[in-house]
Amino acid sequence: MSTEGIIVLLSLVGMLAALIADRMRPGMILFSVLVIFLCTGILTPREMLEGFSNKGMMTVAMLFLVSEGVRQSGALTQLVKKLLPQRRTTVFRAQLRMLPGVAFISAFLNNTPVVVIFAPIIKRWAASVRLPATYFLIPLSYVTILGGICTLIGTSTNLVVHSMIQEAGLPGFTMFELGKVGIFIALAGILYLFCFSRRLLPSVRPDQALHDEGTAEKEGPLHVVEAVIGARFPGINKSVSEFDFTRHYGAELKELRRGGTAYTRWDGLSFREGDTLVVLADDSFQRAWGESSVFIMLANGHDSEPPGRKRRWLALLLLAVMIAGATVGELPAVQALLPAGVKLDMFFFAAVTTVIMAWTQIFPPRKYTKYISWDILVTIACAFGISKAMENSGVADCLAAYIIGLSRHYGPYVLLAVMFLITNLFTELITNNAAAALSFPIALSLSEQLGVNPMPFFVVICMAASASFSTPIGYQTNLIVQGIGNYKFTDFVRIGLPLNLITFIISVFAIPQIWPF
Repeated sequence: MSTEGIIVLLSLVGMLAALIADRMRPGMILFSVLVIFLCTGILTPREMLEGFSNKGMMTVAMLFLVSEGVRQSGALTQLVKKLLPQRRTTVFRAQLRMLPGVAFISAFLNNTPVVVIFAPIIKRWAASVRLPATYFLIPLSYVTILGGICTLIGTSTNLVVHSMIQEAGLPGFTMFELGKVGIFIALAGILYLFCFSRRLLPSVRPDQALHDEGTAEKEGPLHVVEAVIGARFPGINKSVSEFDFTRHYGAELKELRRGGTAYTRWDGLSFREGDTLVVLADDSFQRAWGESSVFIMLANGHDSEPPGRKRRWLALLLLAVMIAGATVGELPAVQALLPAGVKLDMFFFAAVTTVIMAWTQIFPPRKYTKYISWDILVTIACAFGISKAMENSGVADCLAAYIIGLSRHYGPYVLLAVMFLITNLFTELITNNAAAALSFPIALSLSEQLGVNPMPFFVVICMAASASFSTPIGYQTNLIVQGIGNYKFTDFVRIGLPLNLITFIISVFAIPQIWPF
């Protein structure tokens, strides 16, 4: 291996270690690696910055705003209330009404706002019908993931891989192409949750906040608020005892939940992203921090006033037009009618939809920067540069040759399984977009060295990078429900590992049948 290859390999190992240690935001870790490649001449400035102007990355940015527009329109809040039975029911019947609908919604919207809106409503509903909320919150997160793998826009990972395919000079995915295998995985996953979630999930978790509700009622306007810590919370990695939460936010911290444990004493405890805080606050807390990225989610046990019906229908109409337009615009017959330089793809319709939503005040246009997850965008942009460095240095070819050597006598099916396992391990330990970035150049080199169609390897990366079920750290929605449901790490392992296995089996056997080698 060349000197450049050794530098890239060592940098990637260091990047993985830093991501697992979680000492810094993923975007900054990946950007640091890019700077190393720039300083050593492995990447030119243009190659380093190409990802920041990539169409796929910009599409993800605009879809954040589209999802926020749908969220602020109140359409999701009204929809989830219709999905949930209002009378006493069983866990199975409630899941039968809820899970398929949530999966369908998440196929077209960002997963995080879906879970942020649905989780507190489902928790209150479960208490009202006297069913354990723990039977619904992890399944809620899982079905948003399962729905997301069925379309091009269902998750940012699909768009990242799609853009990398196009950068390699190959045709990318159409809107519903990934659904050819994603729908089977989603159906199998939902069926698995129907059958086993009640057996594998805890029926009860101690919830200290219930006791605090009684205290809050005695203190006049104060009430209990659950707040999930986001990336911009200033107290991350600081001691809870030393960080003056009351001075910063005008609310009293009563409890911190992490990994299924509720802490009321702060000795030796520090804040982490994804922690759920139970605080005693007045109505001003929700108004001041409800749209801030300091907290991923705020829930005060009450529904906000829904916006007008016209606004909800306009948001849904724009979403439907965006999806239909991007789908029809990709048809060869439509493309043949368009003038040169015009392409009616997802980027085009996402841009148009975003602008219309801003001008019609579906989301506040003056605050649009608050609704974009900038670290995810930086991670995606850097991912393109890291992938290019792996190609330039020959690391991708060396790793591909090594993998082929391990399974030389078994053919591409085994290599497909290996690519799934590698990508899935990365996504459980780090992030889904970084996992796709590391796996893509290896998959491309594998297909070139074998002389086979690369599309099965690209599809398996999409499935594996999204299949983050076994740990709460691989996917933000898992972190959200872990706190609000007070789940332990082992709860995710117990119910998520079989779901990872289901996704693996269906992917390895079905993908080559749909996209032959």
